[in-house]
Amino acid sequence: MADTTTRPNVEQVAKVEPAIVIGAGAAGLAVAQALIKAGVPVAILEKESRLAEPWHRRHQQLHLNTHRDLSALPGLSYPGGTPAFPPKSVVIRHMNDFREANQLPVEFGVAVETLVFRGDHWAVRTSAGSRLARHVIVATGRDKEPFTPQWQGMQAFSGRIIHSADFGDANAYAGKKVLVVGAGNSGFDALNHLAGVDTASLWLSARNGPALLPKRIGKIAVHRLSPLMARLPLRVADAAIAATQRLVFGDLTKFGMPPAPSGGASRLTSDYTAIAADDGAVDAIKAGKIAVVPAIREFTRDGVILANGSLIDPDIVIAATGYRTGLERMVGNLGVLDGKGVPLFNGGDADPKLPGLWFTGMRPSIRGCFANAAILGKAIARRIAGSGH
Repeated sequence: MADTTTRPNVEQVAKVEPAIVIGAGAAGLAVAQALIKAGVPVAILEKESRLAEPWHRRHQQLHLNTHRDLSALPGLSYPGGTPAFPPKSVVIRHMNDFREANQLPVEFGVAVETLVFRGDHWAVRTSAGSRLARHVIVATGRDKEPFTPQWQGMQAFSGRIIHSADFGDANAYAGKKVLVVGAGNSGFDALNHLAGVDTASLWLSARNGPALLPKRIGKIAVHRLSPLMARLPLRVADAAIAATQRLVFGDLTKFGMPPAPSGGASRLTSDYTAIAADDGAVDAIKAGKIAVVPAIREFTRDGVILANGSLIDPDIVIAATGYRTGLERMVGNLGVLDGKGVPLFNGGDADPKLPGLWFTGMRPSIRGCFANAAILGKAIARRIAGSGH
């Protein structure tokens, strides 16, 4: 005889956890620590098998553009002798040390697929089954998925097209003709490294000019001024960034660089464009080693046609064209993302129609991602602790 007993829904009988953090990057670790300090039990779900996987995958020359004193997770300093702009190996170690020091309960190898609102709690559907939580904090990163535009003709191009996330070893570009597309933070990071390599040709295709600051002025690390800049009104911060850029670099439009569409601080908040850091690229532009060219119109088999109709023939095209959050699959049906997939709220802000859903680390900050992670994490923890969980 068939068993007709009604089995209870797994989600209905599962325990509702106080808080689940999705992602164990800097933002996820910082908010988890803040929640635990506020007395809120938390679980951290991380799809990778180790911490800092995106850092492991990036090129060996990668350093932070933010100063070590403003790039530490809460309550943990970098070891003595750490360079002012820490290399990726030190950042990876720092994140692991932070997890161990705070005994953060990271569950590795658990990928979150979708979130479903249940009225007073959330169903978190994962690769390891469903979990329920009163609060869910999404900390999967604004740079989760490299974005490359679908340029006309790119499939026919006989050279290589890679994203700046896959930059690799700068010395591998020696003797090559290289086109970097995009004059933002990723583009200048690549150019700073390529400026010291004996490439056959080196071009920068810029649709918009950057907000650009040097890593240092004399012996002063410019990023150390970021807490002050963050407190200024946007128009004042814009003016300060523009004045510093002009004072240090002069008029870069003389070298073919397009003007920036708006101020650096304003672009951080409006279209989430980070301020680029120069560490040798501008000198290479002024010396003629890097030629600034117009935006791409299309690819052909043998080269790239630019917006002005001219043709260049790079061996390698580096698309420094940004990233996407990749959140559409997880929360795309909740009405919480803008047209670029960026959450409409971040940190201590939330949607009253979706209580218990939080995002952190989803927008660039003039302070840098580590300092901002601490600020946002504390703001979220205060809101959750104040709600009685």
